[in-house]
Parts: sequence; C-alpha cells; structure tokens
Amino acid sequence: MAVTTSNVFGKISISDSAIAKVAKNAALECYGIVDTVSRRFTDTLHELFKRPVGKGIKVITSGDRIFIDVYVIIKYGVSINAVAESLKESVKYKVERFTGMIVDTVNVHIIGVKL
Repeated sequence: MAVTTSNVFGKISISDSAIAKVAKNAALECYGIVDTVSRRFTDTLHELFKRPVGKGIKVITSGDRIFIDVYVIIKYGVSINAVAESLKESVKYKVERFTGMIVDTVNVHIIGVKL
C-alpha cells in the first residue's frame, strides 16, 4: 500500500517502505534506542534472503492516515517511559513532515534491553 494525495499539479504517492525508512532513521536518532529489531523469527529469515527496508518498523496506511509500529532494543538504565514517549514524538513529527500526511498512532514495542 501507499499513501496518496493530489493537488492541482498532480498526484503524489509515497510507499510504505519509504515511510518505514524515515521512521527507522527517526527511531535510531532517539536517545536510549540501541537498534530496531525484527518482530518475529520469520521476519529475520526474510531479511536474510531479501534486502531489509525498515527492519523493526511496521507501517499500515489507510487513506491518508498512517499507523506505525516500532520494535526496538533500548539501553539499560534509561527510563523506558521517557524513551518511548520521545520515540513516539520523534517518529510522528518526522514522518508527518516527510509525507505531509497525518500519523494516527505510533506504537512502541520494546523487545529487549542492552547493557
């Protein structure tokens, strides 16, 4: 799927993989985030055989709305709540700025902690 908008000059279509790349970069820039990780073991196998686009990012689009799930490993000793809120705000802001669309939700899934 992709989000699509149009204006007097034409139609703009942004793929989910492009949105996932922006979301991943925004997530990795946040303090306390070590890496994004795959959701399931089958996703890891898929990444071995194909080029990973947005590892640890799931993007669902519906009309002009965007729903994002982020799967991350955080640094030990940081406040989980503070890091998760910062991550949500950063991803939402950067994806909205990139696409011009509304990010409805950003769900943060903490898969692990790294020392």
